[in-house]
Amino acid sequence: MIDELTFDNTDERRRRRQNGTGWIEVIVGSMFSGKSEELIRRLNRAKIARQKVQVFKPHIDDRYSVEEIASHSGMTHISKPVMTADELLSQIDDDTEVIGIDEGQFFDMEVVEAVNDLANRGIRVIVAGLDQDYMGKPFEPMPQLLSIAEFITKTHAICVKCGNTANYSQRTFESDERVEVGAAGRYEARCRACFIPHADKPTAL
Repeated sequence: MIDELTFDNTDERRRRRQNGTGWIEVIVGSMFSGKSEELIRRLNRAKIARQKVQVFKPHIDDRYSVEEIASHSGMTHISKPVMTADELLSQIDDDTEVIGIDEGQFFDMEVVEAVNDLANRGIRVIVAGLDQDYMGKPFEPMPQLLSIAEFITKTHAICVKCGNTANYSQRTFESDERVEVGAAGRYEARCRACFIPHADKPTAL
């Protein structure tokens, strides 16, 4: 249903913007579950529909590229790194129809109001991010974004220990910091049975 809406004709899209009928889509899951890949897929479909797309990511995430969002499978999309939600808002072009935001969990809480404001302007906003931190606790501001979203997609990975459906991001190095950017070698996808949410024993396998 969502993808079909991207193929509306230009007049219909314009009317939707004028009537303020935007919406919010949130893609959540553990690391290695395909969140960024799904975000990029939706953004590419919007571009095929000749919609004006802008993409943002938090400045802290420079794992693969400074100016691209990237999936662990190698898919990429050009993006703008920003520090805050206010900076993101200041860079929105007047004719933008679709906005993509990756790694939403790294933004400040103001991103919730910013995303809501953009949707109220008639813009389709797609946010991808972790719904849980390395302790298995809700990772703000993602829970707040989930509560205001019209569409929610939960992605899952495969547990590296047993092969079951994975819903958690297991940290495999010692750190008490909640935010530690990393990928394979620093985190693993784990199922509920294999997940160890102890900050003091992250490598106890």
